[in-house]
Amino acid sequence: MHTTTMTRVTSLIGATLLGLTTLQASAAPEIPPIPAVQGDVVQAEGDFKIKFSIGTTQSGAQYRGLEYFEKIVEQRSDGHIQVELFHSAQLGDDLQAVSNLQSGTLEMTAPSTSPLVGMFPEFAVFDLPFLFPTPEVADKVLDGEIGQKMLDDASRQGLVAIGWAENGYRQLTNSATPVTSPDDLDGLKIRTMQNDIHLDIWRTLGANPTPMSFAELFTALEQGVVDGQENPWITIEASKFIEVQDYASETNHVYTPFITLVSERFWNRLPAGYQQLVRDAAKQMGDYEREVSRTLNDQIKQQLKQAGMQITELTPEQVEVFQEKLAPVYDDWRDEIGGELIDAIRKASQ
Repeated sequence: MHTTTMTRVTSLIGATLLGLTTLQASAAPEIPPIPAVQGDVVQAEGDFKIKFSIGTTQSGAQYRGLEYFEKIVEQRSDGHIQVELFHSAQLGDDLQAVSNLQSGTLEMTAPSTSPLVGMFPEFAVFDLPFLFPTPEVADKVLDGEIGQKMLDDASRQGLVAIGWAENGYRQLTNSATPVTSPDDLDGLKIRTMQNDIHLDIWRTLGANPTPMSFAELFTALEQGVVDGQENPWITIEASKFIEVQDYASETNHVYTPFITLVSERFWNRLPAGYQQLVRDAAKQMGDYEREVSRTLNDQIKQQLKQAGMQITELTPEQVEVFQEKLAPVYDDWRDEIGGELIDAIRKASQ
Protein backbone atom coordinates (compact mmCIF):
# COMPACT_ATOMS: atom_id res chain seq x y z
CA MET A 1 0.00 0.00 0.00
CA HIS A 2 1.37 3.38 -0.98
CA THR A 3 1.37 5.57 2.11
CA THR A 4 0.29 8.68 0.21
CA THR A 5 -3.18 7.14 0.26
CA MET A 6 -3.57 6.60 3.97
CA THR A 7 -6.65 8.83 4.36
CA ARG A 8 -8.98 6.06 3.24
CA VAL A 9 -7.24 3.53 5.43
CA THR A 10 -7.44 5.72 8.52
CA SER A 11 -11.16 6.22 8.06
CA LEU A 12 -11.88 2.56 7.39
CA ILE A 13 -9.80 0.80 10.01
CA GLY A 14 -11.84 -1.07 12.54
CA ALA A 15 -8.88 -3.18 13.46
CA THR A 16 -6.86 -2.55 16.60
CA LEU A 17 -4.22 -4.52 18.39
CA LEU A 18 -6.86 -5.37 21.00
CA GLY A 19 -9.41 -6.75 18.57
CA LEU A 20 -10.20 -6.82 14.87
CA THR A 21 -13.85 -5.82 14.79
CA THR A 22 -14.26 -6.02 11.03
CA LEU A 23 -14.71 -9.78 11.16
CA GLN A 24 -17.71 -10.91 13.12
CA ALA A 25 -17.11 -13.37 15.91
CA SER A 26 -13.37 -13.46 15.27
CA ALA A 27 -10.96 -13.73 18.14
CA ALA A 28 -8.59 -10.89 18.88
CA PRO A 29 -5.15 -11.56 17.39
CA GLU A 30 -2.50 -12.75 19.78
CA ILE A 31 0.23 -10.16 19.34
CA PRO A 32 3.76 -11.09 20.43
CA PRO A 33 4.42 -8.92 23.50
CA ILE A 34 6.96 -6.11 23.35
CA PRO A 35 10.24 -7.65 24.58
CA ALA A 36 12.10 -6.49 27.64
CA VAL A 37 14.91 -4.04 26.98
CA GLN A 38 18.37 -5.63 27.04
CA GLY A 39 21.68 -3.81 27.51
CA ASP A 40 23.28 -1.26 29.79
CA VAL A 41 22.56 2.45 29.93
CA VAL A 42 24.65 4.36 27.36
CA GLN A 43 26.58 7.27 28.81
CA ALA A 44 26.81 10.32 26.53
CA GLU A 45 26.49 14.09 26.69
CA GLY A 46 23.37 16.01 25.81
CA ASP A 47 19.57 15.69 25.68
CA PHE A 48 17.78 14.92 22.43
CA LYS A 49 14.28 14.49 21.04
CA ILE A 50 13.32 12.17 18.19
CA LYS A 51 10.08 12.69 16.28
CA PHE A 52 9.47 9.37 14.46
CA SER A 53 6.81 9.49 11.74
CA ILE A 54 5.24 6.64 9.74
CA GLY A 55 2.44 6.47 7.19
CA THR A 56 0.79 3.30 8.49
CA THR A 57 -1.81 3.23 11.23
CA GLN A 58 -1.60 2.77 14.97
CA SER A 59 -3.18 -0.69 14.63
CA GLY A 60 -0.42 -2.14 12.47
CA ALA A 61 2.75 -4.10 13.12
CA GLN A 62 4.96 -1.14 12.22
CA TYR A 63 3.63 1.07 15.01
CA ARG A 64 4.07 -1.79 17.47
CA GLY A 65 7.71 -1.92 16.39
CA LEU A 66 8.06 1.81 16.96
CA GLU A 67 6.78 1.38 20.51
CA TYR A 68 9.62 -1.08 21.12
CA PHE A 69 12.13 1.35 19.59
CA GLU A 70 10.87 4.11 21.90
CA LYS A 71 11.20 1.82 24.93
CA ILE A 72 14.76 0.79 24.08
CA VAL A 73 16.07 4.27 23.30
CA GLU A 74 14.49 6.00 26.27
CA GLN A 75 15.52 3.34 28.80
CA ARG A 76 19.06 2.84 27.52
CA SER A 77 19.68 6.61 27.30
CA ASP A 78 18.32 7.00 30.83
CA GLY A 79 15.76 9.43 29.47
CA HIS A 80 18.28 11.68 27.73
CA ILE A 81 16.69 10.77 24.38
CA GLN A 82 12.92 11.20 24.25
CA VAL A 83 10.99 9.61 21.37
CA GLU A 84 7.65 10.93 20.10
CA LEU A 85 5.68 8.68 17.72
CA PHE A 86 3.42 9.83 14.86
CA HIS A 87 1.31 7.36 12.84
CA SER A 88 -1.15 7.56 9.92
CA ALA A 89 0.91 10.15 8.01
CA GLN A 90 0.09 12.80 10.62
CA LEU A 91 3.27 14.66 9.67
CA GLY A 92 3.01 13.91 5.94
CA ASP A 93 3.21 10.92 3.60
CA ASP A 94 6.39 8.95 2.97
CA LEU A 95 7.94 11.39 0.52
CA GLN A 96 7.02 14.40 2.66
CA ALA A 97 8.54 12.73 5.72
CA VAL A 98 11.75 12.00 3.81
CA SER A 99 11.89 15.61 2.65
CA ASN A 100 11.46 16.74 6.26
CA LEU A 101 14.40 14.55 7.27
CA GLN A 102 16.52 16.20 4.60
CA SER A 103 15.59 19.66 5.85
CA GLY A 104 16.15 18.69 9.48
CA THR A 105 12.57 19.35 10.66
CA LEU A 106 11.94 15.64 11.38
CA GLU A 107 14.36 13.16 12.92
CA MET A 108 13.20 9.69 11.76
CA THR A 109 10.82 7.90 9.42
CA ALA A 110 10.44 4.36 8.02
CA PRO A 111 8.79 4.35 4.58
CA SER A 112 8.30 1.40 2.30
CA THR A 113 10.84 1.26 -0.50
CA SER A 114 8.39 1.72 -3.39
CA PRO A 115 7.91 5.51 -3.13
CA LEU A 116 11.67 6.03 -2.85
CA VAL A 117 12.54 4.51 -6.24
CA GLY A 118 12.85 8.00 -7.73
CA MET A 119 15.67 8.76 -5.26
CA PHE A 120 17.21 5.28 -5.16
CA PRO A 121 16.53 3.42 -8.44
CA GLU A 122 17.94 0.16 -7.03
CA PHE A 123 14.94 -0.01 -4.65
CA ALA A 124 12.84 -1.01 -7.67
CA VAL A 125 14.28 -4.49 -7.14
CA PHE A 126 11.71 -4.93 -4.36
CA ASP A 127 8.90 -4.49 -6.88
CA LEU A 128 10.03 -7.45 -8.99
CA PRO A 129 7.65 -10.44 -8.81
CA PHE A 130 8.47 -13.56 -6.79
CA LEU A 131 12.03 -12.43 -6.04
CA PHE A 132 11.76 -13.44 -2.37
CA PRO A 133 10.19 -16.92 -2.18
CA THR A 134 9.97 -16.98 1.63
CA PRO A 135 10.20 -14.50 4.51
CA GLU A 136 13.37 -16.26 5.63
CA VAL A 137 15.01 -15.48 2.28
CA ALA A 138 13.99 -11.83 2.62
CA ASP A 139 15.55 -11.74 6.09
CA LYS A 140 18.74 -13.38 4.83
CA VAL A 141 19.13 -10.84 2.04
CA LEU A 142 18.22 -7.72 4.00
CA ASP A 143 20.19 -8.65 7.13
CA GLY A 144 23.24 -9.72 5.14
CA GLU A 145 25.82 -8.03 2.91
CA ILE A 146 23.30 -7.11 0.21
CA GLY A 147 20.99 -5.33 2.64
CA GLN A 148 23.87 -3.53 4.33
CA LYS A 149 25.21 -2.29 0.99
CA MET A 150 21.76 -0.97 0.11
CA LEU A 151 21.61 0.86 3.44
CA ASP A 152 25.05 2.32 2.80
CA ASP A 153 24.05 3.41 -0.71
CA ALA A 154 20.88 5.06 0.65
CA SER A 155 22.87 7.03 3.24
CA ARG A 156 23.14 10.17 1.17
CA GLN A 157 21.03 13.16 0.12
CA GLY A 158 20.68 14.17 3.77
CA LEU A 159 19.66 10.71 4.98
CA VAL A 160 21.23 7.96 7.10
CA ALA A 161 19.72 4.50 6.51
CA ILE A 162 20.09 2.24 9.54
CA GLY A 163 17.76 -0.75 9.29
CA TRP A 164 15.01 -2.83 7.71
CA ALA A 165 11.55 -3.99 8.74
CA GLU A 166 8.71 -5.40 6.67
CA ASN A 167 5.60 -4.19 4.92
CA GLY A 168 5.15 -7.77 3.75
CA TYR A 169 3.81 -9.82 0.87
CA ARG A 170 1.04 -8.64 -1.41
CA GLN A 171 -1.98 -10.89 -2.07
CA LEU A 172 -4.66 -10.77 -4.78
CA THR A 173 -8.41 -10.39 -4.22
CA ASN A 174 -11.24 -10.07 -6.73
CA SER A 175 -15.01 -10.29 -7.08
CA ALA A 176 -15.20 -12.49 -10.16
CA THR A 177 -13.47 -15.85 -9.85
CA PRO A 178 -10.93 -17.95 -7.95
CA VAL A 179 -7.46 -17.34 -9.38
CA THR A 180 -5.11 -20.31 -9.61
CA SER A 181 -3.32 -19.53 -12.89
CA PRO A 182 -2.57 -16.55 -15.15
CA ASP A 183 -5.43 -17.68 -17.41
CA ASP A 184 -7.90 -16.79 -14.65
CA LEU A 185 -6.74 -13.17 -14.81
CA ASP A 186 -7.61 -12.67 -18.46
CA GLY A 187 -9.32 -9.29 -18.77
CA LEU A 188 -9.77 -8.72 -15.04
CA LYS A 189 -9.43 -5.08 -14.02
CA ILE A 190 -6.91 -5.06 -11.16
CA ARG A 191 -6.18 -1.87 -9.23
CA THR A 192 -2.47 -1.20 -8.82
CA MET A 193 -0.30 1.55 -7.46
CA GLN A 194 1.07 4.02 -10.00
CA ASN A 195 4.21 1.91 -10.34
CA ASP A 196 5.59 0.94 -13.72
CA ILE A 197 6.84 -2.49 -12.65
CA HIS A 198 3.50 -3.37 -11.04
CA LEU A 199 1.72 -2.28 -14.21
CA ASP A 200 4.10 -4.46 -16.23
CA ILE A 201 3.45 -7.46 -13.93
CA TRP A 202 -0.32 -7.43 -14.30
CA ARG A 203 -0.27 -6.60 -17.99
CA THR A 204 2.09 -9.53 -18.60
CA LEU A 205 -0.25 -11.83 -16.67
CA GLY A 206 -3.13 -10.88 -18.95
CA ALA A 207 -5.02 -8.62 -16.56
CA ASN A 208 -6.05 -5.03 -17.17
CA PRO A 209 -4.03 -3.07 -14.56
CA THR A 210 -5.78 0.10 -13.42
CA PRO A 211 -3.74 2.56 -11.34
CA MET A 212 -5.76 4.61 -8.88
CA SER A 213 -5.50 6.21 -5.47
CA PHE A 214 -5.96 3.82 -2.56
CA ALA A 215 -8.44 6.32 -1.14
CA GLU A 216 -10.73 5.62 -4.11
CA LEU A 217 -10.33 1.84 -4.10
CA PHE A 218 -13.15 0.60 -1.87
CA THR A 219 -15.76 2.59 -3.78
CA ALA A 220 -14.28 1.46 -7.10
CA LEU A 221 -14.54 -2.19 -6.00
CA GLU A 222 -18.06 -1.66 -4.69
CA GLN A 223 -19.23 -0.08 -7.94
CA GLY A 224 -17.41 -2.58 -10.19
CA VAL A 225 -15.06 0.01 -11.67
CA VAL A 226 -12.31 -2.52 -10.95
CA ASP A 227 -12.65 -6.24 -10.26
CA GLY A 228 -9.78 -6.71 -7.83
CA GLN A 229 -6.78 -5.35 -5.99
CA GLU A 230 -3.58 -6.54 -4.30
CA ASN A 231 -2.29 -5.75 -0.82
CA PRO A 232 -1.05 -7.54 2.31
CA TRP A 233 -3.64 -9.47 4.37
CA ILE A 234 -3.53 -6.82 7.10
CA THR A 235 -4.57 -4.11 4.64
CA ILE A 236 -7.23 -6.33 3.05
CA GLU A 237 -8.84 -6.92 6.44
CA ALA A 238 -8.49 -3.42 7.82
CA SER A 239 -9.97 -1.88 4.66
CA LYS A 240 -13.03 -4.19 4.81
CA PHE A 241 -12.46 -5.51 1.30
CA ILE A 242 -14.27 -8.69 2.33
CA GLU A 243 -17.48 -6.68 1.90
CA VAL A 244 -16.81 -6.25 -1.83
CA GLN A 245 -14.42 -9.13 -2.70
CA ASP A 246 -15.43 -12.81 -2.60
CA TYR A 247 -12.15 -14.40 -3.70
CA ALA A 248 -8.52 -14.17 -2.66
CA SER A 249 -5.35 -15.92 -3.74
CA GLU A 250 -2.29 -16.13 -1.52
CA THR A 251 0.12 -15.25 -4.29
CA ASN A 252 2.94 -13.61 -2.25
CA HIS A 253 3.86 -12.02 -5.56
CA VAL A 254 5.77 -8.97 -4.24
CA TYR A 255 7.63 -8.53 -0.94
CA THR A 256 8.11 -4.95 0.26
CA PRO A 257 10.34 -3.89 3.16
CA PHE A 258 10.30 -0.77 5.29
CA ILE A 259 13.60 1.11 5.56
CA THR A 260 14.50 3.03 8.72
CA LEU A 261 15.87 6.50 7.95
CA VAL A 262 17.39 9.22 10.15
CA SER A 263 17.95 12.87 9.30
CA GLU A 264 21.67 13.36 8.62
CA ARG A 265 21.49 16.77 10.30
CA PHE A 266 20.15 15.18 13.49
CA TRP A 267 22.50 12.20 13.23
CA ASN A 268 25.57 14.41 13.11
CA ARG A 269 24.51 16.07 16.36
CA LEU A 270 24.27 12.75 18.22
CA PRO A 271 27.31 11.54 20.19
CA ALA A 272 28.80 8.31 18.84
CA GLY A 273 27.40 6.32 21.77
CA TYR A 274 23.88 7.47 21.03
CA GLN A 275 24.33 6.82 17.30
CA GLN A 276 25.15 3.19 18.10
CA LEU A 277 22.19 2.98 20.50
CA VAL A 278 19.81 4.20 17.78
CA ARG A 279 21.31 1.70 15.30
CA ASP A 280 20.92 -1.16 17.78
CA ALA A 281 17.35 -0.14 18.59
CA ALA A 282 16.47 0.03 14.88
CA LYS A 283 17.74 -3.53 14.37
CA GLN A 284 15.80 -4.85 17.36
CA MET A 285 12.72 -2.92 16.25
CA GLY A 286 12.92 -4.49 12.78
CA ASP A 287 13.25 -8.03 14.11
CA TYR A 288 10.28 -7.60 16.43
CA GLU A 289 8.14 -5.83 13.81
CA ARG A 290 8.64 -8.72 11.39
CA GLU A 291 7.48 -11.17 14.06
CA VAL A 292 4.35 -9.10 14.72
CA SER A 293 3.69 -8.63 11.00
CA ARG A 294 3.84 -12.34 10.24
CA THR A 295 1.75 -13.26 13.25
CA LEU A 296 -0.94 -10.77 12.29
CA ASN A 297 -0.95 -11.83 8.65
CA ASP A 298 -1.34 -15.53 9.46
CA GLN A 299 -4.14 -14.90 11.95
CA ILE A 300 -5.97 -12.42 9.73
CA LYS A 301 -5.87 -14.81 6.77
CA GLN A 302 -7.59 -17.46 8.91
CA GLN A 303 -10.15 -14.94 10.15
CA LEU A 304 -10.96 -13.89 6.58
CA LYS A 305 -11.52 -17.56 5.71
CA GLN A 306 -13.82 -18.02 8.69
CA ALA A 307 -15.75 -14.91 7.69
CA GLY A 308 -16.51 -16.39 4.26
CA MET A 309 -13.79 -15.19 1.90
CA GLN A 310 -12.75 -17.99 -0.45
CA ILE A 311 -8.95 -18.07 -0.19
CA THR A 312 -6.85 -20.10 -2.61
CA GLU A 313 -3.38 -21.07 -1.41
CA LEU A 314 -1.26 -21.63 -4.51
CA THR A 315 0.82 -24.79 -4.75
CA PRO A 316 4.52 -24.54 -5.64
CA GLU A 317 3.64 -25.83 -9.11
CA GLN A 318 1.02 -23.11 -9.57
CA VAL A 319 3.45 -20.43 -8.40
CA GLU A 320 6.00 -21.71 -10.93
CA VAL A 321 3.50 -21.10 -13.75
CA PHE A 322 3.16 -17.47 -12.66
CA GLN A 323 6.94 -17.13 -12.41
CA GLU A 324 7.48 -18.48 -15.91
CA LYS A 325 4.83 -16.16 -17.30
CA LEU A 326 6.53 -13.18 -15.64
CA ALA A 327 10.06 -13.90 -16.85
CA PRO A 328 9.80 -11.05 -19.44
CA VAL A 329 9.36 -8.52 -16.61
CA TYR A 330 12.88 -9.32 -15.42
CA ASP A 331 14.19 -8.81 -18.94
CA ASP A 332 12.38 -5.46 -19.18
CA TRP A 333 13.86 -4.08 -15.95
CA ARG A 334 17.23 -5.79 -15.63
CA ASP A 335 19.35 -2.96 -17.01
CA GLU A 336 17.48 -0.20 -15.19
CA ILE A 337 17.61 -1.87 -11.76
CA GLY A 338 20.99 -3.51 -12.14
CA GLY A 339 21.60 -7.08 -13.21
CA GLU A 340 24.30 -7.66 -10.60
CA LEU A 341 21.92 -6.81 -7.76
CA ILE A 342 19.15 -9.05 -9.12
CA ASP A 343 21.61 -11.92 -9.62
CA ALA A 344 23.04 -11.50 -6.12
CA ILE A 345 19.59 -11.68 -4.54
CA ARG A 346 18.63 -14.71 -6.62
CA LYS A 347 21.85 -16.44 -5.62
CA ALA A 348 21.17 -15.73 -1.93
CA SER A 349 17.69 -17.18 -2.40
CA GLN A 350 18.99 -20.59 -3.42
